[in-house]
This record gives sequence, structure tokens and C-alpha cells, in this order.
Amino acid sequence: MPFFAYKARNSRGELVEGVLESADSGAVASQLFNTGVTPIQISVTSQPVRGEQTGWWSKITEPKILSIDVQLFSRQLYTLLKSGVPIMRGLAGLQESAINKAFARVIQDLREALDGGRELSAAMRRHPGVFSSFYISMVRVGEMTGQLEDIFIRLYAHLEFEREMSERVKSALRYPMFVMIAMVLAMIVINIFVIPAFAKVFAGFNAELPFMTRILLGVSNFMVQYWVMLLATAIVAIFAFRMFVASPGGRYQWDKFKLRIPIVGRIILKGTLARFARSFALSSKSGVPIVQALNVVAQTVDNHYIAMRIEQMRDGVERGESILRTAAAAGVFTPVVLQMIAVGEETGEIDDLMDEIASMYEHDVEYELKTLSANIEPILIVGLGVLVLILALGIFLPIWDLGKVALKR
Repeated sequence: MPFFAYKARNSRGELVEGVLESADSGAVASQLFNTGVTPIQISVTSQPVRGEQTGWWSKITEPKILSIDVQLFSRQLYTLLKSGVPIMRGLAGLQESAINKAFARVIQDLREALDGGRELSAAMRRHPGVFSSFYISMVRVGEMTGQLEDIFIRLYAHLEFEREMSERVKSALRYPMFVMIAMVLAMIVINIFVIPAFAKVFAGFNAELPFMTRILLGVSNFMVQYWVMLLATAIVAIFAFRMFVASPGGRYQWDKFKLRIPIVGRIILKGTLARFARSFALSSKSGVPIVQALNVVAQTVDNHYIAMRIEQMRDGVERGESILRTAAAAGVFTPVVLQMIAVGEETGEIDDLMDEIASMYEHDVEYELKTLSANIEPILIVGLGVLVLILALGIFLPIWDLGKVALKR
């Protein structure tokens, strides 16, 4: 059906603009009259969603829609639906109370799509950058089973879990990343400013410099003379890496490599599997068939390598294999988890066991994150020690030799 852009006046005489999908302009006018709005102008448009007209500066400075906005939206919508408030009225209230203007426009489009006869899941599908495929699939299940309010409270808990996991990882990596950045900046400053100053002093020695000193001077001269080329190379490398990761094959290889990084790799793996188990449990409890649940959950894990393994599990289940056999063939689950899957499949309580698996992985991730700094600190200390040793041998050794010569005289 075509989309129609409209301008109308509400009961208070205020100008209202938006976009509706309908068979013709007459149907759009009828929908507007039914909502208490008097249409002024209705015209065909090719854009399904049209927000408020804002300038380029407003678009740049406008806050982006965050996961916390969707999380609070889920909790509020659950409360409204549980209290018996009609969904159209509830969305109208959420739109007026929304602090984020961009999210308010999204809610407005949801209302307009519902006015046009669309289902809520279909309306959310028009905003893939706001609502994930997993979120939309769960809403679709709630519409089919009549348990929409239960779905929203489960989605709220799921998003809370996702947010906590993300915050824990960021918090644990903040200190090591700060130290690494400080070391790189220190190396740049030393090579561009410090070593050239010592080079003038060394030039007056009229003596052969130590091997380490010559290396430092050569590296420093190269950085000073070719810093533009180095900067351009770094920028090109970053863009090339981003293009590589954006491709399906590159994303697969990068996600697979991340799991092999010492110390950090196992944290990423356990966090991803915890997300998978929690999402699968939510899908199963909501009445989603196992094959469909695996298909949906594969799209939620933020790792293409793990997603491919889950899709292999889905293909195996479609062929009639057991979940235990497909999980063992995936090669990413621990023996304890496989044993729990076997028990859950035998007793018919796979969703509860998946919740247990998620909790187990969460505890493992929490422990790994607490000990992450302790595990990385020795590596950082060794790196700093090597840096100081190189500088001491390269800069202070010639000065020490000069001092000994002066004392002999």
C-alpha cells in the first residue's frame, strides 16, 4: 500500500504532521477523523517514515536512541498493558513523556502504523536500527499467543542483562586500554621530541654510539621525516580494516580471531554463550519452536563465528538430530553445559536448563572480569619495563660512557 504524508489540526488547533500507510487518501482522512484530528493536506510520499523537520545541526547534536531507551520503553509498555490501558493510548502517553526526541518520533511512527492497520511487530520492523530482529520476533510471538505484556517484561529483563554484561566488559577493559594508549602516546612523544634533542648532544661526542642508541636515532629520524606517510598509512589501515570487518568473510574471520586472543578471548566466548543461552530460554518460554528459536537467537549474538555454529545447530535439529548432538558438534560448549543440555532435553525442561547455563556463564564472566586486571597487569608491567630498558640503554648509556671518560681526564 502507498504512504501518504498529511498535515492536520488536533482538537486544540495545533498542527500535526505525519505519514500513514493506506489504500487511498480517503482512507487516510477517515483514520485521522477517527482519532479526533482534522486533515488539512494529504499527499502521496515515497518515504515510509518522516520525522520532524530538523536542521543539520539539530541532527548532529540530537541524542541517539540507546538500548536503555528501548529497555525503559519495554518496562513502561508492560505496565500500561497490564493495567488494561489500550496500546494506542499507551503509546500516545509514552510519546509525550519521551525525553529523547528521536525515540519520540519512532513511537509516533508506531502509532501511525497501528492506525494504518499494521501489527506492532510489523511497525517495529520499519526501525531496524532501534529494535533488533530478536526483539521484533519476540513481539510477534506475543501477538500470536496473546501474551504481549509478558513478552515485554521478559524483553526488559533480557535487555537489562545485555546492558549489565556490556558495562562489565567495558569497565574491566577501561584500565588496560588506558595504559596501552598511554604507552603508545609516550613512544610517539619520545621519538618525535625527546630523542631528537639527545641526538644533538650525541653528535658532539665524535665517537661511535652504542648499537641500541643508533637504532633509537634511526627510528626517531624516520618518524620525524615520514610522519605524514605514517599517519596516512595508519588512516588507510583503519579504513581497510573496517571494510574487511564489514564484509561477511572478514567479519567471520575477525570474530573467530577475537575468541583466540589470550585472556580476553575466553571472556568474549563465555559472554556470547551466556547471551545465546538467555535468548534461547526466553524464546522457548515464549512458545517459539526450537528451530525458529535457534534461527532468531543466531541473529542476536554479536559474533558471526558463534552465529554460524548456532545455525549449524538449527540445521541439525531440522534434520531430526537432538539438541545435545548438534551442540556437541558445534564445538563451543563445555562438557558441563553439554551434560545440562542432555538432562534438559531428556526431562523436557530445556528452557530452564538454558537459564541455568546462562547463569553459570554469567558467574564465570563476572569472575573473569574481576581477575582481568590482575591477569593483564604483569603483561603491562613487563611491557613498561622493556620500554624503560630500551630507553635507558639507548639514551643514558652514551651519557654514562661520556661521564666515565670525563672522570678519567
